[in-house]
Parts: sequence; structure tokens; C-alpha cells
Amino acid sequence: MAQSWRVKPQRHKKPRPPLDEEALEPLALFYVGRYATTKAKLSSYLSRKMQERGWTGRGPAPITALVGAFSERGYIDDGAFASARAAALQRHGYGERRVAQALYAAGIAAEDAAAAREQSRGGAFAAALRFAERRRVGPFAARELHRGAKREGFGAMMRAGHSLDLTRLILDARPGEVPDSDSV
Repeated sequence: MAQSWRVKPQRHKKPRPPLDEEALEPLALFYVGRYATTKAKLSSYLSRKMQERGWTGRGPAPITALVGAFSERGYIDDGAFASARAAALQRHGYGERRVAQALYAAGIAAEDAAAAREQSRGGAFAAALRFAERRRVGPFAARELHRGAKREGFGAMMRAGHSLDLTRLILDARPGEVPDSDSV
């Protein structure tokens, strides 16, 4: 039996008014101020809000122009976002392919992602070691891994975006013997 004193009455939210030129920029500023974002994410957010609330302004909504203006003012910097995202993924042990996928999913253009991809290429060995340490495989295993565990570690490292050669180098290392980065 439901206890009526525990059931909260449903509150009906008042419908939000449709967007216009005056309401669009503050909405975008709020989003940019609250979240680290990219041009594509801001554009997607504003489009979604337009779908939800409607548009009463003159002509089509100036989403592209507003995103461009925010980028020119420095409110949005896809290159800085890409570098920060790549660094965060590498600290967690993810490889170059996984970084590239994350940047693509964030809608970052190739020219804005170039520096971040180069950064991930340069730190690939350290990221692979970090991943192996987290998974306790290769040189960080307690003892020599049996074939099944080695295969699982191989699959995990490949899914994490590491290259085939680097994955083999790390997993073939004996416990306690960290390979040199020159071996790659």
C-alpha cells in the first residue's frame, strides 16, 4: 500500500518562452561559462534548445554566426580543448587512436586537432606503460601471465588505442622489467 504522505505531488513546469535574438546569446554564454566546449557542441546545444523551445526571431536562428563570434572572442577554443582532452586521455593510459576518436566525437576539426594528435603520438609509450600499470599486465604483472590473460591484456590495450608494436613490446616484457622507449 502506498503511503500518501511520502508521495510528492507532481509539479507542472511552466513552459519556457520561445527563443529570440535577445535570449539566444545569454543562453549560449551560460553554456560556455559552465562547460568546456567546442564549436560543434555549442552548435548542437543551441540547435537542441531551438527544437525544444522554438524560435520567434526574424529569419532563421543565427547559431552559426553566434558560434563564430564566440570563437573569435576566445570563449571557445577547439585547439585548447583538444589538447586538454588528449592530455587527460593519455594520463589515463589511452593511446593515439582512442584520442583521435574522442576528438572526432567532440566535433573538433582536423586542423584544430593536429597539435593534440601530435602530442598523443609523442606520449604513446608513457601512456601504454600507464595503461599496463593500471591493468597489471606486462612488466607490472605480479607473475608471468598465462596465455588467456595475455590475450585479454592484448585486447584491452588494442581497444585503448595503442599500436600493435607497442602493445606487443609491453606485453612481452617480463614482470618487473620495464622496456625502453627506444625499443619501439
